[in-house]
Amino acid sequence: MSQHLLEVVRNDFTKKDKWALVIGDLMLDRYMMGEVERISPEAPVPIVLLKEQNIRAGGAANVAVNLAKLGITTKISGCTGQDTDGELLSTLLRETGITTEAILKSSFRPTVTKTRILGGHQQMMRLDQESRETFTSKESTDLSTLILKQIQEHPAIVILSDYAKGVLSESICQSVITECKKLNIPVLVDPKGKDYSKYRGATALTPNKKETAEACAVNAKDTALLLSEAKKLSESLSLEFLAVTRGEEGISVIEANQTQHIPATAKQVFDVSGAGDTVISTLAAGLIYGLSHADAITLANIAAGIVVGKVGTVPITREELMSELMLRDSTAQTSKICDLENLKARVNIWRGAGEKIVFTNGCFDLLHAGHVTYLEAARKTGDRLILGLNTDRSVSALKGPSRPVVHENDRARVIAALESVDAVILFDEDTPLALIDAVRPDVLVKGNDYSEDQVVGGNEVKAWGGKVALIPIVPGRSTSRIIEKLAS
Repeated sequence: MSQHLLEVVRNDFTKKDKWALVIGDLMLDRYMMGEVERISPEAPVPIVLLKEQNIRAGGAANVAVNLAKLGITTKISGCTGQDTDGELLSTLLRETGITTEAILKSSFRPTVTKTRILGGHQQMMRLDQESRETFTSKESTDLSTLILKQIQEHPAIVILSDYAKGVLSESICQSVITECKKLNIPVLVDPKGKDYSKYRGATALTPNKKETAEACAVNAKDTALLLSEAKKLSESLSLEFLAVTRGEEGISVIEANQTQHIPATAKQVFDVSGAGDTVISTLAAGLIYGLSHADAITLANIAAGIVVGKVGTVPITREELMSELMLRDSTAQTSKICDLENLKARVNIWRGAGEKIVFTNGCFDLLHAGHVTYLEAARKTGDRLILGLNTDRSVSALKGPSRPVVHENDRARVIAALESVDAVILFDEDTPLALIDAVRPDVLVKGNDYSEDQVVGGNEVKAWGGKVALIPIVPGRSTSRIIEKLAS
């Protein structure tokens, strides 16, 4: 899984053939950070000695920055004031490579700004600047015109990032969703409020657990009821899927025919600010380049696990995501090496999912191109490939006392790194018959230097309805030839 996701992030996210449009409430996040050394003599409040200040994109602007940092071409539409903070935010977005021509600059309201004062890693206070006045008719008309012009340029996906600051009114949400349906453009929504009817017809919503509970009028602590009602909500809104982010409990993906639970990945949580923005942006990036709902959510979940380990609203980057996926892939490779009990458990899961089990065996001493080609061909005869690997003792019994050249643990680790191999198990017997009988594969594979009646376990596999497959070996490739060449 990690390898597949890594390839999409590494190769597809850098393509410039598709782009995303983010629509929603734009904010400027200002951080004032320092150290608390004493209590004020003027009032019982801490004094923060200011050490550092910075500004970051917040709200829908943070969603856009996350997309841009992932390598996705991004445009944004929303509203700022005609003020210094609005200029700072627009400049910040443009410097990140985001197109800002569809931002409405209003003379009726200030730029939404949140100023956080932190002492160490502890937030001491937050100051908010915003207007709570409803958008005027002119503001709504002008904004709608800017948005629909962007949609007509056919983005690959549209994200509605709602922070309940007035941009995403019911009329704008429905006009966006209606227009996108005409053009077959998916619409993802990060919702706010208790009434989700304005999002009806969207592709998907990504509320957190608390937001879902409020929208469904249930207790957030009753998980079974929450997910049951969330499924009803998804159906009533005609969504393709609903992704409920549940913090340390992970993400639940609710589709018409199934609900999948993806566990959380964060190692340490410093600040959950902006995690929802990272989820919806990474989800969108994955869907743009063909990932399934579940795979795209898995990728988004990994990204969220990275950003909650940072302080403040900090976007994910493509490099960070690739690094984490490479780490997971390395760990996954090691976990392919099984004992018999663990292997049988995996086989039961694979078989329960309707997957065809393939088994082959060998010494695989000094792995070479012939081995790799053989294993790739073996994997193509089914869905999961198990490799029975001879221990050092059994290799010596077969090949002589000078073999193997490579220790059994090293051979297992190298084989596990191959994408074609799903599980590796060492066996010490002279033949793999007992292992084959325990696993009961659907396909038993050997090289075509054997005849079918020479394949150990062939009769047994055919007796339970399986088959024997003989794979052509690559001529001129063998461990013995490598050893002879090294010795000459």
